[in-house]
Amino acid sequence: MRAAVLVEHGKPLQVQEVPDPVLDDDGVIIRVGATGVCRSDLHVARGDWAWLGTSFDLPLIPGHEVAGVVVAAGPQVRGFEVGDRVIVPFHLACGHCDQCRQGRGNLCRKLRFLGGGVDGSFAELMAVPVADVNCIALPDAVSDATGAALGCRYMTAYSAVRRIAGVRVGEWVAVYGAAGGIGLSAVQIAAAYGGRVIAIDRGRERLELARDAGAELVLDSADLGDPGDLVEAVVDLSGGGVAVSLDGVATAATTQASVRSLDVGGRHVQVGMTGPADSGAIEVPVDLIVAKELSFLGVTGNPHPAYDELLALVAAGRGRPEELVTERLGLGELPDALGRMEDFQVSGFVLVDPQQ
Repeated sequence: MRAAVLVEHGKPLQVQEVPDPVLDDDGVIIRVGATGVCRSDLHVARGDWAWLGTSFDLPLIPGHEVAGVVVAAGPQVRGFEVGDRVIVPFHLACGHCDQCRQGRGNLCRKLRFLGGGVDGSFAELMAVPVADVNCIALPDAVSDATGAALGCRYMTAYSAVRRIAGVRVGEWVAVYGAAGGIGLSAVQIAAAYGGRVIAIDRGRERLELARDAGAELVLDSADLGDPGDLVEAVVDLSGGGVAVSLDGVATAATTQASVRSLDVGGRHVQVGMTGPADSGAIEVPVDLIVAKELSFLGVTGNPHPAYDELLALVAAGRGRPEELVTERLGLGELPDALGRMEDFQVSGFVLVDPQQ
């Protein structure tokens, strides 16, 4: 099969012929119909997250936003068969630990990161271990493009907005990094649940995408040179500070601005993860958090049981991830797209059809 392979950290992926994946007794093989190119793939390609004790065995096939069809199923698989359409959350769970038993497979004690700990979706075929746990049935009415988005960024944004922050109707919600895939997802989902969204990013064209996704107001951080000016603008627009702020970028500037733009009792949700510049550690205004009783929260994916409501949101037409797709590429174009992410030259969702 053809795949885009990470051979050396910091170097472009190589599209090459590789052996087909091996079928586990409890797993399935899927033919990949669509896969997203996510900033987490860039972290893997650069070899980031050593500060978390994470390393990647090379060569490796990245990719973790995927929808496809089952073409082979192991003898122990009970819930899926050849021909079934599925999506696969990026957090591959064991199905047996205490977290999995409590319905929190996204926090599995033995979690494996699709496209990091095991070969991922930048390929024509992909193996899924423990398929009865790690596959989610994809309704016939949902396209592969929408399904792929539900594997990481869209479902993480849903989890951040709905499960972690609990956005309520009429609350002001700030989204930092609003024109990226996870940012646009957060804008659309927060608006769907009645939030009044202020989208923050750089560049008018990028911010128009956020406005189209449901943002009530937009702020171009390039026009506000001092971070303090950005915070002041968010506070002024929201009439005293936002109830919820989501940071999809994870730089010192965005994380600190996100926290400082909150009203009393506000909830900051850290969605993005840091790069080499911050290496996992960003200073936060602790005294302000105490004085204003702010919450600083993190989010990792979406528990598998929560997919029912997410798919219902899509079925109702209130969740529309396919509208956030900005590019559709073949496998040979994937390395360039990943490289453009380094300089934030990609907006929205870039989808790849590995069969092309």
